[in-house]
Formats: sequence, C-alpha cells, structure tokens
Amino acid sequence: VARLAQGDTVKNLIRVFFLQNQLNGLGNKEAFQFKHVHVIGGGIMGGDIAAWCALKGFKVTLQDRDPKYLSNALKRANQLFERKLKTTHELNQVIDRLIPDCSGFGVSHADVIIEAIFENIEAKQAIYKDIEPRMKADAILATNTSSIPLETLCTVLEKPQRLVGLHFFNPVAMMPLVEIVKMVDTPEHIISQAASFALHLGKLPLPVKSSPGFLVNRILVPYLIEAVTLYDEGCSAEAIDHAALNFGMPMGPVELADTVGLDICQSVAINLSNSYGFNVPDILNQKVQQGLLGKKSGSGFYGYKKGKAVRDNDADMGNQSEIQNRLVYRLLNEAAACLREGIVDDKDLLDAGVIFGTGFAPFRGGPLNYANSQGSESMIQNM
Repeated sequence: VARLAQGDTVKNLIRVFFLQNQLNGLGNKEAFQFKHVHVIGGGIMGGDIAAWCALKGFKVTLQDRDPKYLSNALKRANQLFERKLKTTHELNQVIDRLIPDCSGFGVSHADVIIEAIFENIEAKQAIYKDIEPRMKADAILATNTSSIPLETLCTVLEKPQRLVGLHFFNPVAMMPLVEIVKMVDTPEHIISQAASFALHLGKLPLPVKSSPGFLVNRILVPYLIEAVTLYDEGCSAEAIDHAALNFGMPMGPVELADTVGLDICQSVAINLSNSYGFNVPDILNQKVQQGLLGKKSGSGFYGYKKGKAVRDNDADMGNQSEIQNRLVYRLLNEAAACLREGIVDDKDLLDAGVIFGTGFAPFRGGPLNYANSQGSESMIQNM
C-alpha cells in the first residue's frame, strides 16, 4: 500500500482532485441568482441542456421551429428524469418545469437564454436579431456553439459584448465541464454570472478565450482527425480504439466520432481546418455523403446493433505502440499550442479542461502533465 501511495498514479489522481477544486473556485454561486432558463434548439444538445436545467430545479422553456423536435427532446428528458428521480412526486414536479415553447414566449421572461442550434453562423445570427429586442435588459445571452468564435457571431447584436459562450459537452448529464467562452471586451460581471450559472447546474466552469474550437474541441478534433487518417491508411477501427483504450481513454476515438455523429465531426473539422490548416480526410466526407453518420444512423465506421458497436474480433491490431503514439502526440501538440496562445490562463487549467471535457486518462494527470513526465527526448525517440 505504501508503495502504491507513492506512485505516479496516486499523485496524478490527487492532482485531478485539486484541479476539480480549482475549477469549482472559479465561480461563486452568489454572483447570480436566476429562476427561468430559455433554451433555443430542441436537438440532442439543446434538449439535454434544457432537461438538465429542469432537473436542477429551474423553470425551463424549450423552443424549436418544429414540434417534432420538441417531442423527441421531451422523450429523452423523461428518460433522464426517470433514471435520476425516485418518487412520482419529484418526477411530476420536474416534468412541469420543462415547458415546450415553439413560439418563443419564454424569451421575454428568461434570466438566461441559451442558443443551442446547429453550427451555422447565419442561422445563429438570425436568432440573435430576433430575440435581442425582447430580452430582459439584464438577461444572459449565451451560445452553445462548439467551434465558432463569438466575435463572428456577435456582430448583429446592438450590445455585442453581452454574448457569452456556455459550451456544454455531450452527454450533458455525464460530462462535468462547461467552457465559459469570453471575448476580449466581455464584461467581467457577465463572465462571473456565466460561471455562477454553471455552478448552479453542478458543472465545473472553465473560462476560455474565444477562438476557433475554444479549448476542448481545438484539442479533441485533431485527435479524432488523426484517428480517421489512420483508418484511411488501412488501420482497423478496432486497432485504433484499442490503442486509445490501453492508454486510458474512456472511449476509442473512432467510436467517439460515431457517437458524436460524423456529420457534426465533419462540420466542426471544416471550421477548424480553415483556421489551423489541417486537412479533413476524404473518408470522413465520403461517409457523410453516403448518410453513414455513425450511431444515430445505425452505421458509420462501425455498424451498430441495438445501439452497440459491432466489432470484428479478428481485426488486425497493427503496431499498437505506433498507433497510440500518433494519436496521443497529436493531442499533446494541440494542447501545447493552446497554452502558447493563451486559450486558458495556465497549464493546470488546460489539463483540467481536457480531463473533465474529454475524459482524458485521469491517472495521467492531464496532457501537459503527461508530456512533462515523459520528457521531450523520450517522445522524440518514439515518434
């Protein structure tokens, strides 16, 4: 026991505990009190954000242009409520707090408005122009965009500095991190209120600089692209995922891409490739064109049966060491670039963001901590 307690794994897990406390200390619940949340977008992200807010005790109106999307969102919400709540009384209360609102009547009453539609600049801006005149003067206007800089989105607003990013991660009920995306001129009180909102939801707030992909997607997407590139070069999906799982990732990158949705991966990858100059592999574009979008369509890089990936037990595992190094080193390179560009304030916050936003092997203490423990000479030899 003494030997284990002094090992790197225990030290790194203790580090993760203190990183979690550090994130919790970045906000103050008393800084912002609210009662009503209005979410625009009844897709998976918007619906799940709305459901989580209702579960945490707040009145929520959920808006979408088509009632069928709201119907799907409410169905998923009820499944979440039934898993989390024990009594019929509690279940009825939370169901009453989640209100479908196709016409957007909740906009004028909400203390927090979260736009969570698909990644399209013009569509998001059209929503902001529509709702800004109807919003309460002191309401938070937030976007759940995963890759578009706020400076691009806010140009249609009369008060552009009021827009803040509240970037949740999928699945909302399980992922603890929320990126608080800020511009250079975002008022400090808005950042403080956004962090307070995250804490009220039981989430860990991480302030990040507005830039393409912010922190987590900026690091995660190149990692996923490297996995798809390996697949395109002939490595099996099973070999790629096995290498990542052996490193300590909670899910292999190929299955993760399928779970997120290959169309969403493609959209975010295109946005980031325009800014950072990497290529989107042809195989990803082909899959999307063929309608093979991953788990939600029943087939992507894997086939799916009853929601579970169908794997080839006889797949060639290839050179596991080389595959793992290519995946992990791509992630480490982007992490170092984010630190250099000041996307977050320091290396500890970067490690915390990647651990709690992606599930990066916690026992390794975060990507920068892991890189430091390996040393540059060792990594260069393994390249």
